[in-house]
Amino acid sequence: MSLTAPPVAPDTDALIDFVVHAQLMLDPATPEPLRCQAEPRLLALLPTLQALGVFDLFAIRDPALAALVRDELAARQTRTA
Repeated sequence: MSLTAPPVAPDTDALIDFVVHAQLMLDPATPEPLRCQAEPRLLALLPTLQALGVFDLFAIRDPALAALVRDELAARQTRTA
């Protein structure tokens, strides 16, 4: 099975992009270079998902991914405060 990162398209739904990139990051079969590409793309989606209230409705069950998202959201809030 070959894993490739989907192209980033402006008309793509942010939640779908987030899930795809999260799955790439969490899959142990994902090569490290692809994982490194997925992380900043995933993090770039956080403001949109936060504005939509996604994190008020859903919890991320993977502890490492949850910590990454929580820390990034906190850092963004600190930068804008």
